[in-house]
Amino acid sequence: MRAVVQRVDKAKVVVNDNVAGKIDKGLLVLLGVAADDTEKDLRYIVDKVSGLRIFEDADGKMNLSVADVGGGILAVSQFTLYGDCRKGKRPSFDMAAKAEMAKTYYDTFVLELKKLGLVVETGIFQAHMLVDLVNNGPVTILLDSRKQF
Repeated sequence: MRAVVQRVDKAKVVVNDNVAGKIDKGLLVLLGVAADDTEKDLRYIVDKVSGLRIFEDADGKMNLSVADVGGGILAVSQFTLYGDCRKGKRPSFDMAAKAEMAKTYYDTFVLELKKLGLVVETGIFQAHMLVDLVNNGPVTILLDSRKQF
């Protein structure tokens, strides 16, 4: 499982001219599910995202989590995180999970974050989405449950 996590001042997802989800201060999380992901991969990403200390404390150090600052999370499913461009210039998505599995893992990711008391908004799975954000910093973190980066 992969996640691109961005610290944002605000973010929203629009589908067919309607706002599907929006947050103010918090994290925009683009989430990709691999075909061979397991519960262990899901747990790893939930733990990392919920505890990631990328917000500044009173001393200006990145030492606070999204919960510590009362922020929200905007979770957006993005299978293209498993696009493989090593051969040629057209990405292959063979490593990405099929839609049914990906939706199950995405929905569980959102549910687990909510169980931790976090405010979570979402995009719409498999929809064409327009994502609008103000990245603060900019701070962008790449997470991979297999620790490939």
